[in-house]
Amino acid sequence: MNLRILFLLLTAGVALLFGADAISGEVDKQPLNISAIVMFLVFVGATLGITYWAAKRTKSAKDFYTAGGGITGFQNGMAIAGDYMSAASFLGISGLVYMKGFDGLIYSIGFLVGWPLILFLIAEPLRNLGKYTFADVASYRLSQTPIRSFAAAGSIATVVLYLIAQMVGAGKLIELLFGLSYEIAVILVGVLMILYVTFGGMLATTWVQIIKAFLLLSGATFMAIAVMAHYDFSFGSLFTHAVELKGEAIMSPGGLVSDPISAISLAIALMFGTAGLPHILMRFFTVSDAKEARKSVFYATGFIGYFYILTFIIGFGAIVMVFQNPAYLDMAKHAISGGSPILGGSNMAAVHLSHAVGGDFFLGFISAVAFATILAVVSGLTLAGASAISHDLYASVFKKGKVDSMKEMKVSKMATVGLGIIAIIVGILFEKQNIAFVVGLAFAIAASANFPILFLSMYWRKLTTRGAVVGGSLGLATAVILVILSPVIWVDIMGNAEAIFPYKYPALFSVTVAFVATWFFSITDKSASAQEEQAKFDAQYIRAQTGIGADGAISH
Repeated sequence: MNLRILFLLLTAGVALLFGADAISGEVDKQPLNISAIVMFLVFVGATLGITYWAAKRTKSAKDFYTAGGGITGFQNGMAIAGDYMSAASFLGISGLVYMKGFDGLIYSIGFLVGWPLILFLIAEPLRNLGKYTFADVASYRLSQTPIRSFAAAGSIATVVLYLIAQMVGAGKLIELLFGLSYEIAVILVGVLMILYVTFGGMLATTWVQIIKAFLLLSGATFMAIAVMAHYDFSFGSLFTHAVELKGEAIMSPGGLVSDPISAISLAIALMFGTAGLPHILMRFFTVSDAKEARKSVFYATGFIGYFYILTFIIGFGAIVMVFQNPAYLDMAKHAISGGSPILGGSNMAAVHLSHAVGGDFFLGFISAVAFATILAVVSGLTLAGASAISHDLYASVFKKGKVDSMKEMKVSKMATVGLGIIAIIVGILFEKQNIAFVVGLAFAIAASANFPILFLSMYWRKLTTRGAVVGGSLGLATAVILVILSPVIWVDIMGNAEAIFPYKYPALFSVTVAFVATWFFSITDKSASAQEEQAKFDAQYIRAQTGIGADGAISH
């Protein structure tokens, strides 16, 4: 890849954007915002420049997968935050607060509480035991082929489902903000994602995520300060005005989750799902040792917690500054159904608020940041999926570890292109589908299949290969089946009158099945191989806790 290719890509981007008025779509588009287009092009140009810089420094498989292990704890914490704070977090949670008020905090807290779990139980042993993927840890003392095959399947399933949601969100957002057709928007995101990962690997992906996190936190901070300045920095005044507009119900729980089973199940999915997301776990291998891994989680938790506080202020700010403001209302829908529907739906509440507090220029900035958010997340997802294919399946399962690192990196780049094409295709196919279940299913699979096996492999002596594969598979199958039988698919999509499984969130049941089945099939496994696997636990535990024998410095 050279500068001429970068220039051609930028030229194509300009042509696409400025030719957008000839393309019509179903989404109600915003007036063409020149500042948004300029910032969009600046971001794309800067990140392609970073990719060119990273490509020259990516010379080995370790460089490609983990940026050579040379990322500092602070940088990695910022990159983790950039990887985790998706468009669903920025636009979705602020939109939920805008619609439901207080109850929108459920998702903010749920997404956050998984991080102490990662800090105290996962990060250090993961870095000490693994090399490139979490399957390295799960298979450390267990049989390589079945465990890596299962872990790779869980990783790929989670990545593809998450990619569907991100690609559909990207298409709709860019269609709305820039006037591009949905298909062209999805293709543009897919092509940029392939370029970042294929040529720049983890180093380029990391710096795209760091830049995106800085821009997102800066923009959200300005919005929150601007909102609070209108109310003399008094939360009481802000909430009082919001209640006057939308009623006291917005300050009461029960708007999103109305029964204890659903609340517990959602909490389990968000907490354990976070600790089982392959693109998040992969980031802990980019630092030099376990000490830096712990620092990464510490910084990431601070950035993410701060961000979710901002989304709560932004959501209430949208209530008081966007709700019933004629400049942001969809008058066609208002004429048909009444109420105060805003242009683009509730997920655009934060974008409209950016215009309300900062005019066209700040709207352009936030629009470009939203696009950067999607690109950073899909890049991390794609790299995690490609690593599962090349490292876990190709190098470890098919080649039994006897493969040249350059050949493995080549396979990973091919997998990146393949995943990018799949992401573009499914993004276009799922345009008209309700993708809420896809996000829920991705977290449910991560919580039910990935997390139990990773956690028990590190902390339970009696875990066996049979228990891990059977328990994880049953957890995965339970999560998928219950989502299909839930109201989200059985009623909303398939059109049946009543759901067979009455709850929207399956994690309480699927995670329980995974742990119980793993326990049962492990303790009943009396084979010689099972006894050997259990005998290796002490050596694994010492390395996990001390770092002795790990790649890199010993943990401090």
